[in-house]
Formats: sequence, C-alpha cells, structure tokens
Amino acid sequence: MPVRIASVDVVPYALPFRKPYVTARGRLEQREMVLLRLRSEEGLIGLGEAVPLSLRGGATLTRVVEELRRLGEREALDEATLNGETIGLSPPARCAALTALLDLRGRRAVAEHGEAAGAAAAPVRCNATLVAGEPAAVAAEAEDWATDGFSSFKLKLGVGDDVGQVRAVREAVGDDACIRVDVNGSWDVETAKRRLTELEPFDIELAEQPVATIEEAAELAASTLIPIAADESVESRADAERAAAAGACAMTGIKLSKVGGPEEAISIAEVLPAYLTSALDGPVGIAAAAQVAETLTEAGARPGTGLAHGLATLRLFASTIAAEGPELRGDMLHSPPGPGLGVAIDDEALRAHRL
Repeated sequence: MPVRIASVDVVPYALPFRKPYVTARGRLEQREMVLLRLRSEEGLIGLGEAVPLSLRGGATLTRVVEELRRLGEREALDEATLNGETIGLSPPARCAALTALLDLRGRRAVAEHGEAAGAAAAPVRCNATLVAGEPAAVAAEAEDWATDGFSSFKLKLGVGDDVGQVRAVREAVGDDACIRVDVNGSWDVETAKRRLTELEPFDIELAEQPVATIEEAAELAASTLIPIAADESVESRADAERAAAAGACAMTGIKLSKVGGPEEAISIAEVLPAYLTSALDGPVGIAAAAQVAETLTEAGARPGTGLAHGLATLRLFASTIAAEGPELRGDMLHSPPGPGLGVAIDDEALRAHRL
C-alpha cells in the first residue's frame, strides 16, 4: 500500500576517516553520503541513506541528491513506484528511498501495534577491514582489531606489496584467523593467477573481485584453490545468474547502495551465497545492511552465508551523525533497539557534517 508523504528532506553530508582510506581504487579522506528523511502524513519519519559510488563509475553525489529531491513532487510512494523505470532512480538513490520507506513502515507498525512489532535485529558477526599500506603498518592495524575481538580480516590488495601484507597479517593474527583479500577488480587475469598462487600458502578464505569481469573471473576460478567472490561485477539478480552459470564465483559480497536496496540484495542471495559488505556507509546504511544480513540468516544459511559480514566500517570514521545507531561489541554488530531501523539522528552533528 502506498505511503502518503508530507515532506522529503535530502541532506548531503560527509564523514571524515580516522586515517586515509586507501585501496586500488584510490585514496579517500572522507566519505560523501546522502541522508534521506521521508515524513508521513501522521508525522513519522523514515530514514534512508545513499552512498554514491562515483569512483566506480556510478552516479555522482549531485545526481543522487537531485533524484531524491524529486521524490518531494509525489504525494505517495510505494516499492513498485521506486523500483519502476518511470521514476528512473540510480541504484544509490533507489537504495535510500526503499530503505526510508522500509524504516517508515517499521515505525508505523510499532506505533499501531506496540513494541512487539519492532524487535531489534539479531547481532551479526563482522570482519575487520584493513586499508592498504606497508606490511608492518597493516599487521599492526590487524593486531588492534584482533585485540578488540575480531577473528576475520579483510585486506585491500592491488596497492604495493600484496604478498608482504598478507604474510605480515598472517604472522600477526595466527593460523586460526580468517584472512580474505579484496582487489576491487584491479588485477588482469595473468596477474591474478600469479598473485593467488603466491597467496595460496597463507590459507586465504576468499578473494573478492580480483579481476574486473565475470568472464575473467570464470577463467581465474578454474586456476586457483582460493574461492572467488564477486562484488563490483554483480549488481543485480541477472548478473548473479550469469556469474553462477559461468562458474565465475563461489559467492558474492553485496553493497546495498550498489545493488539498489534490500529487495535486490535478497534476490541476489537467492542465486549466489552472499555476505553483506559496506560501501563505507553511515549509520543508516549499516543498520539497513545488518537487517538484511539477519534476513539472509533467518532464510536458512547456504554455503558461504556463514561468513563474517563486512559491516564494521563505522569504526573507520572519526565521527558520526547518529545519536542512536549500530554498535560494535567485539566483532558483533548490534542494531539499535528502536522501531524500524532504530537509528536516531543527531541534528547538531548532521549540521556540522553537511555539505
């Protein structure tokens, strides 16, 4: 049923990193995002968040803001409209709108039926995310995460001494820890074959997007013992079906802003074993991803879905816009206890970080 909308508030903002975020795709000092607030006629507010992926050739911040502001021209919204071709939302904007509508429906359910309708999502286990750097520095960072209870570590490769970073982290965290690598599609096939052969002795859990395309991944998968995971190359259920048919990957990471929101994420996971990853989201995006991760678990763990999720990235930021938001306790991400997504915005912090 469509939800009648009284107002739409679109706020572009940026959160600074504690230290530069370095990957094969480039270097970021801050993450630019867009907060969406949908206010219903009864005064309830649903929160959504878009993370433009312009470094990967996706929609720009300006485009996402314009798309979301146009929602204010509509008296009512529903999922079919937001997913339709007529409205023409980019994936990040669609993610924000669908998430805000989902949050609004959750808040309405609690308002109408009481707290029993708004039970918080179960906590989800997360991996540590390590930025690329000198091997000793990356190993020291891994030790910091391990001290805080993390046992799964994701290394960003494709920059500098790839094998040296993995070796240093393995020595730092021990044989029982899980190590996965993420290359953001920066290797060609021959480089990937060579690098993964060099990394096989370090007991790598998975290699995420080592090459750019599904076809390249299919060739690579036949030449390595390390499981291949997709990311950038799987943006829809159709992509997942093509990757599965080609034998290109054993699983896929899913970013909500990349695929266009929770519904498409769940649809992709029906085709390929999946784990949720962060697009360096703010608190609203992480809360939404945590709920999707729990949904996948409740649907029945398929091979691969027992992997740690890449949703501990709020730790990488120097500040937040949330007065109430997701919380890490050890390597477990706990959703806030309120209705819907449970996130409450700190308006003063939002003003300070507004673009």
